[in-house]
Amino acid sequence: MKLPERIIKTCLGFLFTKKITRFVFFKFHGYFNQHKISLLGAFILPFLVLFLSLFIKLDKNRKNLIKQKLKYFYPHVTRPVVTPSNCVRIVLQSIYLALFNTTTTSQAQISYEQRKTWRKIKHSLRILRLVDKKLVRAFKRLWLFAKTNPSAESYQRISKAEIWNNRILKIAFFTILIFAVAVFVTVPFSIEAQAVFISLLLIVAYSLRRVEGQMATITMITLAVTTSTRYLWWRYTDTLNWDDPVALALGIGLLLAESYAWLVLILGFFQTINPLKRKPLPLNEDTSTWPTVDIYIPTYNEPLSVVKPTTIAAQSIDWPADKLNIYILDDGKRPEFAEFARQIGVGYLTRSDNNHAKAGNMNQAMKVTQGEYIAIFDCDHIPARSFLQMTMGQFLNDSKVCLVQTPHHFFSADPFERNLKNHRKIPNENMLFYGLIQDGNDMWDATFFCGSCAVLRRSALEEIGGFAVETVTEDAHTALRMQRAGYKTTYINIPQAAGLATDSLSAHVGQRIRWARGMAQIFRLDNPLFGKGLNIAQRLCYLNAMLHFLSGIPRIVFLTAPLALIYFNAQIIYAPFVAIFLYIVPTLLQVKITNSRIQGKYRYSFWGEVYESVLAWYILKPTTVALINPNKGKFNVTEKGGLNDTDHYDWTISRPYIILLLINVIGMTYGVFRLFFGDTSQIGVLIISMLWASYNVIILGAAVAVAAEAKQVRSSHRIKANFPAAIRLANGHTIKVKITDYSDNGVGLETEHSHLCRVNDKVELLMSRGFKQYSFATYICNTRDKQLGLTLRDLDLEKQKAFIQCTFSRADAWLDWQENFKHDKPSYSFSNVFYTSLRGFKNLIFHAPNELRPVIVFVSQVLYFVASLLPKKPTKAFKPS
Repeated sequence: MKLPERIIKTCLGFLFTKKITRFVFFKFHGYFNQHKISLLGAFILPFLVLFLSLFIKLDKNRKNLIKQKLKYFYPHVTRPVVTPSNCVRIVLQSIYLALFNTTTTSQAQISYEQRKTWRKIKHSLRILRLVDKKLVRAFKRLWLFAKTNPSAESYQRISKAEIWNNRILKIAFFTILIFAVAVFVTVPFSIEAQAVFISLLLIVAYSLRRVEGQMATITMITLAVTTSTRYLWWRYTDTLNWDDPVALALGIGLLLAESYAWLVLILGFFQTINPLKRKPLPLNEDTSTWPTVDIYIPTYNEPLSVVKPTTIAAQSIDWPADKLNIYILDDGKRPEFAEFARQIGVGYLTRSDNNHAKAGNMNQAMKVTQGEYIAIFDCDHIPARSFLQMTMGQFLNDSKVCLVQTPHHFFSADPFERNLKNHRKIPNENMLFYGLIQDGNDMWDATFFCGSCAVLRRSALEEIGGFAVETVTEDAHTALRMQRAGYKTTYINIPQAAGLATDSLSAHVGQRIRWARGMAQIFRLDNPLFGKGLNIAQRLCYLNAMLHFLSGIPRIVFLTAPLALIYFNAQIIYAPFVAIFLYIVPTLLQVKITNSRIQGKYRYSFWGEVYESVLAWYILKPTTVALINPNKGKFNVTEKGGLNDTDHYDWTISRPYIILLLINVIGMTYGVFRLFFGDTSQIGVLIISMLWASYNVIILGAAVAVAAEAKQVRSSHRIKANFPAAIRLANGHTIKVKITDYSDNGVGLETEHSHLCRVNDKVELLMSRGFKQYSFATYICNTRDKQLGLTLRDLDLEKQKAFIQCTFSRADAWLDWQENFKHDKPSYSFSNVFYTSLRGFKNLIFHAPNELRPVIVFVSQVLYFVASLLPKKPTKAFKPS
């Protein structure tokens, strides 16, 4: 058998069944016989033509014909032809021409067999779409029946029967259910049976994705739990290579990381299976019965420009003035803060030391204040005037409620949004927690205190000894202690305040390091799995939160695992290629589809891996240290209100990602070499490892892209808006306008009709708060069609307060925070991550230091040269002139 035929038959036999292999091979064999060509002939033919042309005298037309053919089949061969690089191009192009059909044909030239095959493919796709449509319709009818049929009298009679309260019956039911799941998980299947089983589950899950209702979600979760648990069982029982110590050690490491991911997945499903979506409760109309509230605004090193809007907005909260007291808790002991507090009439508290950071600051304030409830705002979180009216009803309705938490909403872009330019296009990192997880926690009475935008009952705090000071996450630890004491915590998923996100990636990472260290400290010092006071659901919710911050080591394992086979020839998943494919790929698809269904508005697919990859290296050390020595480490304040003056690349923070990226890229290059010159029996698992490494390169490329810090042009953040206002011109004419955006020193407007306003014209901005009207002296800073930009100048303190009341403090200021995002589409999300990854590679080149530029230029030239050697398909049919 000829060499090219043997290569083709080996590859086909590896990828397809024997029947398909024989069919394709004989088609290929006929092609070779028809054209009388072989791989060796393909190598020699171009050089033979060139050699003979030196000795054989051809007429001019013949020479031109040969030149045209060579130019057509070898379009990238340059002049002079006889060079080492052209020899490589000719050899590679000859292999390509010998092994692949490169002829360009029109629709009329396509053979009958090809058209028949294409029709079969289209028919199969049509059948799949029809099956999907029928399944979706059937599931919708089933859920509708389940939803409406309970109104029937027979159903009500059966559902209320006393037999369902029988303990023995309940135990029997759950025993049968567990047994059925155990059977599906543990019974070994043949390859064919596994393919059928997983295909059926995928078809059902894929069809259910468009069916509305809780039952569809629960069904998809059940299928995802079944497939993922079966995969993990298969990994533990069939895939460890006990004969190779290196492969066994690395395989156990990967298996432990997968076990961690499986546990987090199961806990996440449990936590968010039925979000409570609690609504605010109305207050008594008699305001004299409302309780007294102290508002704490702790600050340490933030500038006054950050603290001022929060304090002024707190004064605007709709609550009886004699029952509301506001305090700036200044751990920085700055005279200008004391003077500002005196000017606007709020309390100013400080202390002689800074022990226990924020928690110590608030504990000291509790000793000198007397409010029945304490509302806490980080100094950059500007509250809406409706904050207390939306939250206090929970306390007055239930005396055991000790905490009402509201979301942390940020009107400025975080480092991911700013550096990747996707603000308000892709949900940010916090949105999953505040949009979904906290609602899920609320269902299980396990709402976490998040340190800001919350109200706490003073008596509950005093009972547990004040805010917890043993860990650097005093908020979550305080909530845990109150829950242990038998109090309830609640969450209202309606933004009632907004603040500043972290200013840079390094600050963002520092904040997450503190959170990770604090949760690890709680895990060691006050583990919610043990001790009294918590039910099982609360313990599981806290466990999931703590495990989330232990993701550093597992994420590093996932980013390096495929390199074990490529570099060390260690088969860490010891199984045939087909088995690996049938267990891993469908399981990942099932989990992605289910998570997209549950988290679709709050976390887009594949972005979670990007967020974890950015943080993995940095949370690995503090969490490990905290687990060993929980008392080590200190509280670090997250800086807010900073300004990036120039575009720059943070090489320090991105160093771990770049190293991981390099070893994956080098691994892929080495993998290509092994495909051609390595053991042919490992081609399948090698391809899977390379695909895995390719995915890691995409994720790490996106992580690298985040480190390119974008220049912040504005010192004040613009906030999108949509509410009516008016402007009064110098001639007294009033024009109705719409506020499109605002900041603390400017406003963007849109007029209904064209205007004659000019830059630097002085106009009067008219806005209202309830029935009150306010006017502000402004100047036009830019005009464009029906758009106007106004800047505020020299506002006194009263005008500043009125402006904040009309903008930042509006009750509806932040209500649309979750409505800006469409539901997740995994394919769209993956393409977005892919293009972000490409941007990461561009950033590395663009921001490279001068010392590295020669190296990068050299590498780019090498890559360009290597790309020029690759085969190219002729672009159009050959037509001799």
